[in-house]
Amino acid sequence: MNFTTKLKPAVLSGLVAALALACTSQSNDVIAKDSASEKPNIVIFYVDDLGYGDLSSYGAVGVKTPNVDKLAANGIKFTDAHSSAATCTPSRYSLLTGEYAFRKKAHVLKGDAALLIGTEQPTMASMLKKAGYTSAVVGKWHLGLGDGKQPIDWNGEIKPGPLEIGFDYSFLLPATGDRVPAVYMENHRVINLSKDDPLSVDYTKKIGDRPTGYENPDLRRQVADDQHNKTIVNGISRIGWMKGGKSAEWKDEDFYTVFTDKANQFIDQNKNNPFFLFFSFHDIHVPRLPHPRFQGQSDMGPRGDAIVQMDYITGQVIKQLEKSGVLDNTIVIFTSDNGPVLNDGYEDQAVEKLGEHSPAGVYRGGKYSAFEAGTRVPTILHYPAKVKAGVSDALMSQVDIYASVASLLDISLASDEAIDSQDQSAAWLNANANGRQELIEEAFTLSLRDGQWKYISPTDNNDGWIRGKGIESGMKKVPQLYNLAEDPSERRNVAAHYPQRVEQMQARIEQIKQRTRRP
Repeated sequence: MNFTTKLKPAVLSGLVAALALACTSQSNDVIAKDSASEKPNIVIFYVDDLGYGDLSSYGAVGVKTPNVDKLAANGIKFTDAHSSAATCTPSRYSLLTGEYAFRKKAHVLKGDAALLIGTEQPTMASMLKKAGYTSAVVGKWHLGLGDGKQPIDWNGEIKPGPLEIGFDYSFLLPATGDRVPAVYMENHRVINLSKDDPLSVDYTKKIGDRPTGYENPDLRRQVADDQHNKTIVNGISRIGWMKGGKSAEWKDEDFYTVFTDKANQFIDQNKNNPFFLFFSFHDIHVPRLPHPRFQGQSDMGPRGDAIVQMDYITGQVIKQLEKSGVLDNTIVIFTSDNGPVLNDGYEDQAVEKLGEHSPAGVYRGGKYSAFEAGTRVPTILHYPAKVKAGVSDALMSQVDIYASVASLLDISLASDEAIDSQDQSAAWLNANANGRQELIEEAFTLSLRDGQWKYISPTDNNDGWIRGKGIESGMKKVPQLYNLAEDPSERRNVAAHYPQRVEQMQARIEQIKQRTRRP
């Protein structure tokens, strides 16, 4: 195998020693395996809508998450780590490209949107391919499919998609659970699709004769708002209209085994060579339909039960890593795409059964919000071979995973590649190391963290729809400045007291927006 990377000296010396020993008693194929084993596997658990306070290791009440808590107890638990945006598509874009999503004008995509990441654009998967990694994405995609020049033909080959931007294998929800098409996609094709019942999707008008929530409300298992009240699949009305494809449609309650099995098969098949698994959960996104084995396992109804299901899935994948003998040499990053939301289109008693639980901990806001709870998310790094357990208060961003992994593998990045991603590998692997000084938080306006200070840019954007979900948007027409060391819940706007700091932080945002190359 021809690797284009250059290993760091410490790793190189260990590799040379391993190869020298292998040469005396092992065959060439075993030597190759020893060489590959020097590179850590990488697994990213990317949970959907999990808030800072939604794990028992982060203070959850009414739900227990023993599998994830075990990762936290034996790894680094971060207290000030962030997704780059307060919504899902932008966060996913930033994680995989190392670039802030506002540069692509990214927003939450429709189910039939074109691929957001250009096929010429470097991604974490294509970067890792340079080091001999095999990569897979399993779960929710929501980054678009196809070239956008013509409508997606759901009955043929669907590309470009994950395989055209560096992944070797994909098993997906094409968008997300509340959007059609409600089918699974493996690599380039919808699976289990019958030629006698072709699949069509439309986001502008009704097609076909499938029942809809607005016409047949009695067929719904959960009451939905107008946006989520179109085609009914598995008793749940979705966003958009879907015609045909009956043989291919999913059952939401099966997600927990379908995705887990695909992830574990990938691990088993690639355990002898370095791999990257992006496990992108649907849980705990709406519609929340945990399998019956998890129903009633929390005190909070479907949302809490979905957290229990998520924890179980995490444990099953970790067990597969152990069974395959690769857990110690696997960097596991567990985190969320944005902050929490209770009512997000469906009525499932998330508010009524909340009890004393605080999904965002002490932080204000949630999903969609410019306040801290929009992007401050639970984040854990587990890597037994190299990382000691601890708690880190370092300021961290998911956008930095790209450059940090590249640094660990000594992969040189181009000047226009992952331009917002910084090498924070020291802080990812050491709870006592310093992290970022500053980072951008994106939520329909841009905010800047600079150490303990948080600045939110003024905006005229309408936030009524966010407030309608019971979330404080953090969007105002005036500048906001908070000292998080004294006011972590962002209750006292001190912008009027620090006009010079406000001016400097706004200028810094404008400077970052103009960036076109790596600093």
